[in-house]
Amino acid sequence: MGKNVGAKLGQGISPKQFIEGMTKNQEQFRSIYESFEWPNTEDRKFFESLNGRDDLRCLILAADWCGDVVRNVPVVFHALAVSGIPTEVLIMEQHLDTMDEFLTMGGRSIPVVIFANKEGVVRGQWGPRTKHVQEPMIAFKLGNPDREAPDYQQKLTAAREEIMRRYGEGEGTAYQTDIISELRQLLTGI
Repeated sequence: MGKNVGAKLGQGISPKQFIEGMTKNQEQFRSIYESFEWPNTEDRKFFESLNGRDDLRCLILAADWCGDVVRNVPVVFHALAVSGIPTEVLIMEQHLDTMDEFLTMGGRSIPVVIFANKEGVVRGQWGPRTKHVQEPMIAFKLGNPDREAPDYQQKLTAAREEIMRRYGEGEGTAYQTDIISELRQLLTGI
């Protein structure tokens, strides 16, 4: 049987409440949100075309302290705002039961964007990062299973540095285009 988040529908806060309630990283979040530009008109039209669908709901597991949330969720908010899909944010620490159903390689990584039908049956999920940005962490975790290894922290730091490079210290806002593309691909299939 698939995952069901029906009991969580209506338990979250709105995207606006999430932004207004941020006690950490609010300025950076708002800056990314306000500077977002659609990669192309076709992508925007696709998300706008979802307005007639009343069979989808979205829950986003997030927290304001998380750098991935700050970089990715502003883009997700834009896509979902024009789509008309009802969207709620679940603060991770308040919904650990749900977080533990959506682990990434065994760990709590956010954001997790969950798409479900009206009954809460999960139809798809995205996150915590685009595939391109996540690649260094996957490679690190697969290649470094021993947390006690003497070079574990050094390799973890290198993986995180590569993630930051892919977030923009060399690739600009390309990751935002990837978010839109990956969400579009996911929603096309559900």
